Order: sequence, then structure tokens, then C-alpha cells
Amino acid sequence: MTIRIERVNKFFGNFQALHDVNLEIPEGQLTALLGPSGSGKTTLLRIIAGLESNDQGRILFGDQDVSKLHVRDRNIGFVFQHYALFRNLTVAQNIAFGLESLPRRERPAKAEIAKRVKELLEMIQLPQLADRYPAQLSGGQKQRVALARALATRPRILLLDEPFGALDAKVRKDLRRWLRSLHDEFHFTSIFVTHDQEEALELSDQVVVMSHGRVEQVNTPTELYARPESRFVFDFLGHVNVLSGQIESDRLSQGDAWVRLPQAAQQGEAQLCLRPHEVRLVEQPSEHAYLPFNIEAVSLIGSEVRVELRPDGWAGDEIWEVGISHAEFNRRQPKRGDRCYAVPDVGHLFVGTDSKPRTLAWAQ
Repeated sequence: MTIRIERVNKFFGNFQALHDVNLEIPEGQLTALLGPSGSGKTTLLRIIAGLESNDQGRILFGDQDVSKLHVRDRNIGFVFQHYALFRNLTVAQNIAFGLESLPRRERPAKAEIAKRVKELLEMIQLPQLADRYPAQLSGGQKQRVALARALATRPRILLLDEPFGALDAKVRKDLRRWLRSLHDEFHFTSIFVTHDQEEALELSDQVVVMSHGRVEQVNTPTELYARPESRFVFDFLGHVNVLSGQIESDRLSQGDAWVRLPQAAQQGEAQLCLRPHEVRLVEQPSEHAYLPFNIEAVSLIGSEVRVELRPDGWAGDEIWEVGISHAEFNRRQPKRGDRCYAVPDVGHLFVGTDSKPRTLAWAQ
């Protein structure tokens, strides 16, 4: 079921939460609405569900305009961040609740409901917990039950509002893999809200970045990360090191620090953005960059080592981050207080008032 959102606006009193939102959610894909608090992503999700009404514009499921359709008639499955399970009902009863609440003419027979609940318990890998109550479950188990309840009525569309936000990091990662596997098996059209960049890029087929009630950019995770179309999108997709200064001749300078650009650029104010993996650490400055630092901290996190750097007298208190491999860490043994230099391999240059960056690459 394809979803089309056409020029949707939403007001809460004098505050405009959504500004002319136009968006298409492809059938069978998992789409993430990504943005900071207050960006409008949850408001948009609730409007799609029918839990909020749009003041202007249309919501279409396929060719059907559902803008005025009641939530119960939209055939939506909705999963909340805090589970919203009924404490006085067992796991099986929670899953069956939506089916048993259907109008009599639409309600399956008791035997069919029991069969579907059993199938869903198998699907969420919790058949042994059918008779337990929510208070007896872990957070990850509760969220699986909430998802099974949302799927029980066989909705056309599945909506999830920060479904993993209340879980710890390991459980969240495990559930992300499980949900992605489930989606690949059943191919329902899904939209989930998150402010977690890693979650959006790892889980979704399409990412919608939102800010202040507007859609900033829509693309696949790979394309979005590789080709951000604005400084906001660039900043929001993870830590960014920034060299702000003036371009004169072929150099961008900030105080005593400078980088020689590999391509001619417009003279004047500019910002060079460098992701942590696009920078190398060396013991002496290179021919194309003079970026002196003192090591502030070294953290062994996951598959790489994160080195935090404090600019040596040229950028105030702004901390840079660089990722190095464990092999390089073992070879060099960097530690707090050491002096080093950064060398960019790839950078993204914003010049003057340009909203889109130019990608630069230096020969190693």
C-alpha cells in the first residue's frame, strides 16, 4: 500500500507543526522519519494513523483519500514507544484484543482468533509466555508483544513511534535486526519514527529527514549519508569536524591552521566538514594540511578506536573526533596529552551561502 502525503499542514493554536509536507512512502518498504525533538515526525505519523487531523492537504492510501477517515477505518497497526499493553491481560489476551474488539460482522470466530494468536506468538518467538502478564516480561519482550498485537488484525500499514526508545542498547540492536527480518518476510508498508541516526540508517529502505516541520531530504540510507543536501542533514547524520575560515588562493585557513584545497573554490567564507573516518592522524603536518591537535581522550568502542582531539590554539574549545583501527591504535598507542596532526582524505565544502556541499578528495 503506497502512502502519499500532499501539502499537509498542521497547526496547534498559533504554532505550525507541519509546513507543506509532500512525501511518498513506497509500498512494501520500511521508511524512517528521522529528526530531532520538535521536528514534526511524530505529528506526521499520528496524522497518517488518524490519531491527529491535518488542517490542510491530503493523505492517500493508494488512490483513496483517507484524510477524513476515522482511525478505526484506516486498517493501521500502531506500535507505541512505551508498549501500551493492558496490565490486567495476559500476553495472549493482549494480542487478541484488537481482534475481539472488531464489530461482530468483522470479528473472526473464537477458534480463528486462537489460531492467529498462536501463529503470532510463534512469529515473535514467545509461545512459552502466552499466559504471563506484562509485568512479568522484559522490555524487549513487551515490545514484541506490542508488535504482535498491532499485526493481529492484518493491517495494510504498520506505524511505529520510537519503538525501541525505551530499551537498552543491546536489546534495541537485537530487536532492530528482528524487525528488519520480519519486514523482509512479510513486506508490509511500514513507517517508524526515530531520532537515532544509526537506527534509521541501519533499519530502513528510505529515510525522511525532518526539521522544524519540514522535509529536509528523502533518500536511501547510503545516498543520504554520501550526498547530504544541506548542512542540517550533514550535521544530523553523526559527528562532524568543521574547519571554518576564509578561502584565499587555494587555502582554507582558521587562525594558524589551514588546508590546501584540491580544487579551485570561490574566495571568501567557507566551512570544510570532515567525518571522523575521513581524517587520518599523523605525527607531522602534511604538505596539504596543517591542523595541530592535542589528544583529549581515547575510547575503545566497538570495531574502532575513537580519538577526541582539542585544537592547539586555533578553534577555541571545539572537540574533533577521529576514528582509527585497533591495529593502528596498537601500533601507535596514542594517549591523552600527545600532540598530533590531522590530515583530511575526503571533505565536504560549504562556500558562502551555498546550501549544498562540494565533495573534495585529496591524494594520499
